Amino acid sequence: MNRLVKVAVLAAAACGVLSACSTVSNTAGRIWPFGNSDENPAAVASQGERISILAMDNALAPTDGLAGADFYIPEPQPVAAWPLPGGTPDEVMQNVAAAANFQVAWRRSIGQGSGRKSVVTATPVALDGRIYTMDSRARVTASDATNGGQVWEVDLSDKKGKDKEAFGGGLAVADGKIIVTSGFRFVAALDPATGRVLWKVKTEAPIHAAPSISGTRAFAVDVDNEIHAFNLENGEESWSYQAIVEPARILRASSPAIEGDAVVAPFSSGELVAMRATNGNPLWNEALTRTTRTSALSEIRDIPGRPTIYLGRVYAASHSGVFAAMDLRTGQRAWELPVSSINTPWPAGDAIFLVTQDGMAIAVNRETGGVYWVKDLNKGRTYSEGGVLGLYDREARPIWTGPILASNRLIILNDRGIALALNPKTGEELGTLNIGAPAYVAPIAYGDTVYFVNDKAELIAVR
Repeated sequence: MNRLVKVAVLAAAACGVLSACSTVSNTAGRIWPFGNSDENPAAVASQGERISILAMDNALAPTDGLAGADFYIPEPQPVAAWPLPGGTPDEVMQNVAAAANFQVAWRRSIGQGSGRKSVVTATPVALDGRIYTMDSRARVTASDATNGGQVWEVDLSDKKGKDKEAFGGGLAVADGKIIVTSGFRFVAALDPATGRVLWKVKTEAPIHAAPSISGTRAFAVDVDNEIHAFNLENGEESWSYQAIVEPARILRASSPAIEGDAVVAPFSSGELVAMRATNGNPLWNEALTRTTRTSALSEIRDIPGRPTIYLGRVYAASHSGVFAAMDLRTGQRAWELPVSSINTPWPAGDAIFLVTQDGMAIAVNRETGGVYWVKDLNKGRTYSEGGVLGLYDREARPIWTGPILASNRLIILNDRGIALALNPKTGEELGTLNIGAPAYVAPIAYGDTVYFVNDKAELIAVR
């Protein structure tokens, strides 16, 4: 059984009420509940137009006039820091100069991998020559970015409290502190030089998402769909905002995107809410949901991928089948496509790249939503796995995570331990790389290197 995600409503059945539950009794069979659907062919949005046609992701086709057309992508730029899960507060890194040879340089263990009661979910972050990672049991490690040597590690798991089993959370580094969120119901600050705990505060609900940082505050969304703003100095809560509570969610959790005084937060209810960073007052609210879906699983409205803010627009995709561009100031939609995804859109130049839940990589015009190209990542890559109760085999499709655009290669990972490189202008396959284990965490870039974390809790450097 695939092991990327588990629908949290299943955890709710085991725990009683999800919002009060931070433990996981069995995450060994993390379920990927998405397959092909029987919906009608897709349409493509024109500027300012909403599309109501239901569609399979793999029925998307290039837009007339854009198929084979060239488009602008900026030249690769060196990366001096990757302090947040998406690199910058607005989650935009465009084309990074890294992994030019697309070869594994080294790999190092960073702790405990995914298992029956724990899951690796944290994206690495990097600053000042170090890579900071968190394993499946809230162990944070600082590694030398050059060779992967361990500088320090600290175990933040709760061994004495009621939350002895938990998963999720993440890292961000800024203002001389590493901010850690966790499914063990806490937010903490560590000294980046030594790992010493500077402060640690309890939260009412588990936090499965990594924090985002801007100014003097860290922002994180808990499993009850409440976003909290924490003071970086002491961890005190500055404000919070409660979205609609929705217990059915994807295991992967998302972080807010920030530009200026606007924080754009995604929720499992399908809500995308922009609010003021200073006080939490809402600016606008958009629902990335479709109500005419044909299966129960497609009714899960979660936005598991991080939203991105690029040139005055917010780009985000939901599991329930909406990929949209919205005005940052007003929330008004410029275009939308009937595309389901749990990944983060990647803006670069004239294009927005996205990997869908059906295993399609797409390049979309950022202004109009027109499609440049579509690539079926699973073509020729299906495999057999055990069916219900192991009584029969069934055809399974790899699960893809990413992308990241590095040295003019669009890099995407899958749950079979393969990293795939595509030509960003055409979708043509340029090469593959075996990283040794399933990967569900999007890579980052730092210096001349792209760093992966796989499900065995290995940090892998690709140069």
